Amino acid sequence: MSRSIREAITFPRFAAFTTGLTLSLVMLGVYTAATGSGLACSAQWPLCDNGLLPQTIPSFIEWFHRLVAMVTGWFILGTALWSWRRPDRRTRLAATLAVGLLPLQISIGAVTVTLNGLLPEGYSAPTQGAHLVVALSIFSLLVWTTLSVWTERGPAPSRVRTALGVALAAIVASVFVSRVFTTVPYSPAAQALFYGASLVALAALLAATRWLADTAVSHLRYVTGSAIAPLFAGMLLGRDLVFYTPTVRLVNAAFFLLAGTAVLAATLLARRARRNDRPGLASSID
Repeated sequence: MSRSIREAITFPRFAAFTTGLTLSLVMLGVYTAATGSGLACSAQWPLCDNGLLPQTIPSFIEWFHRLVAMVTGWFILGTALWSWRRPDRRTRLAATLAVGLLPLQISIGAVTVTLNGLLPEGYSAPTQGAHLVVALSIFSLLVWTTLSVWTERGPAPSRVRTALGVALAAIVASVFVSRVFTTVPYSPAAQALFYGASLVALAALLAATRWLADTAVSHLRYVTGSAIAPLFAGMLLGRDLVFYTPTVRLVNAAFFLLAGTAVLAATLLARRARRNDRPGLASSID
């Protein structure tokens, strides 16, 4: 490896790439589940179509998902190993926990394609929910790993405003392609986009919460942190863990409304603090 390449591949960039790759894997996993492609392998897992090579479109999607999962797993492991060369204990802890959850995620993933569901023509709701929860946990840990590194570089407080703006825009986008917004068919592609946008919102909320702790308006991190729980609940309901009745749709919409309101409130409070005449307060957000 040339010196220029070694200089270009830094740990912050490697961790950020791993996080982005994990986001893509979650989207692909949702698409795979939504198309029912995993069922092509349910009778002979880990094989599909009675062989190693895909012979149908569903088995190709399942095998491609496994390939991306394998590559992502190695990147997550590499991030954890590299983190142990870092001085920050929190970075090492987050990256190591992400690796520790990988065997659990793989095991649950195997169950989701071998166990017929409690829902009609679907997978088991408990295993499907557990698979998503572990995936979100791994993603959140990787986001925190990346944030830990960028925090070491002293991120400008203006990044808080950027993170809040990204979070709000991503929540709006996720609602648009979710089951709450009935004018858009909740197709497998829409489901993947829904989780992609929701994960971007989650990452932005984690960033805002982390960076707010280093500003003079650090108390606002409780507002942004409170938006994570309803966002997470809305994402769970998007996986059809319960029958999606009109009441459930209303509850799902309420979760996203709570998350968006919290982000908007934090944004407005941050702007008000910026205009405050108290010394140091305006500069903390600029």
